[in-house]
Amino acid sequence: MTTQRFPLPDVGEGLTEAEIVEWRVAVGDTVTVNQVIVEIESAKSLVELPSPWAGTVTALLADEGTTVDVGTAIVEIATGSDDAPAPAADGPAASGSAGAAAPADEGSGSVLVGYGTGDAAGSGRRRRRAGGGSPAPEPAPAPRPAAPAPQPAPAPKPAPAPSPAPAPAGPSIERALSSVPADAAASGATSSAQRVRVLAKPPVRKLAKDLGVDLASVQPTGPGGIVTREDVVAHSESAAPKGLATYPDDDQPWLASGSVSTDGRQTRVPVKSVRKRTAEAMVASAFTAPHVTVFQTIDVTKTMKLVARLKEDRDFADVRVTPLLVAAKAVLLAVNRHPEINASWDDAAQEIVYKHYVNLGIAAATPRGLVVPNIKDAHTLDLLGLAKAIAGLTSTARAGRTPPADMADGSVTITNVGIFGTDTGTPILNPGEAAILAFGAIRKQPWVHKGKVKPRWVTQLALSFDHRLVDGELGARFLADVAKVLEDPARGLVWG
Repeated sequence: MTTQRFPLPDVGEGLTEAEIVEWRVAVGDTVTVNQVIVEIESAKSLVELPSPWAGTVTALLADEGTTVDVGTAIVEIATGSDDAPAPAADGPAASGSAGAAAPADEGSGSVLVGYGTGDAAGSGRRRRRAGGGSPAPEPAPAPRPAAPAPQPAPAPKPAPAPSPAPAPAGPSIERALSSVPADAAASGATSSAQRVRVLAKPPVRKLAKDLGVDLASVQPTGPGGIVTREDVVAHSESAAPKGLATYPDDDQPWLASGSVSTDGRQTRVPVKSVRKRTAEAMVASAFTAPHVTVFQTIDVTKTMKLVARLKEDRDFADVRVTPLLVAAKAVLLAVNRHPEINASWDDAAQEIVYKHYVNLGIAAATPRGLVVPNIKDAHTLDLLGLAKAIAGLTSTARAGRTPPADMADGSVTITNVGIFGTDTGTPILNPGEAAILAFGAIRKQPWVHKGKVKPRWVTQLALSFDHRLVDGELGARFLADVAKVLEDPARGLVWG
């Protein structure tokens, strides 16, 4: 039997790390070539990785939710015709020869964690040592304390932190628990003292469970160190957040991976995956490219009439037609009239790179954060083709399935802030691009039209550009041309 280790590959150009999102296999599963075994997140997209071998999974070397460097082994697969099904990971034979052959310094740590299938033999998470030949045993809980006695008793071992001097045996366990630092409890740190079963009657335990109170954190006042009903109620009332703008029981998925402070007034969420990459890109862009933003308010009544007609057109029956489609076409026409705006700054080579194609970026808000995929060679598409491309691009982005290649080599970007009711903004450039257009909300407002005040559909445009590449005149002319097409889409027939 041969054991193969599958290293995390570079699924995107220049990828250095990725987060393990979900394992599709468990230890002991039989896999085939090209069977999807894991889903990872990198470069703002979810990517499914297939197995390069057929065989039996003997170890999962990275836990879900952890970030792994490219080249680090993430799974072990036993291959060969004489392969036998791998035993459960929590059994004595889980390590096998593969575990013994693993170098201790490879992987994400000294203890490697995998996910099971949820059955009795492999429920929960299974742990293996990175270099050892036997699984790391789960820490056994401390035994239930004996009935309290009046004489002093030593503090539980091992002590999680410096404890008060020994006290009567009854409350000593609870005092040891109360001596655990709050930050250790908040971060999920545990010790043998914290696992000691707290003394409480069944009705009190049920009350604590209903109130979401951890009995180990309650200061007992009952005889012999027993937690009473009054103790649980008092602790629940004191720990309940008061006057908070958001509450833990609200539907707030962005808090799911965070840790709540002991007083319930804060939740700390690790910065990783999409949010981390977005922050890095935006900081690099904001403090590298000198941003300038120009604004223009325009009458888009004719664009709204065109959108209404296209919605009734049979050719557009299967696509979603919105003013964004006309704005995208207007940007492409403006780029064609001002090609020098379609450029990027190569700081290392001290060169300006002018692009003879337009990869039109469309900023998309997704549950995982902001992503900016782009439509490759958008300048070659007619209006219907552009509509289909936008629909496919945004649906894929919101599903978190945009491949890294679709977000590389962008030219110009549109961010449609109007869908949120926002009038305009000062967008930050997508790295490697020279311009980004913010398309604001379209509202019916009083407008002077042909010498009379009439209700018209009005919106605001904002164009941010890199002043190293785009002078003020060029930026203003570009924005004016976008505005002209939105004011009168028929102009596109002349410019197109």
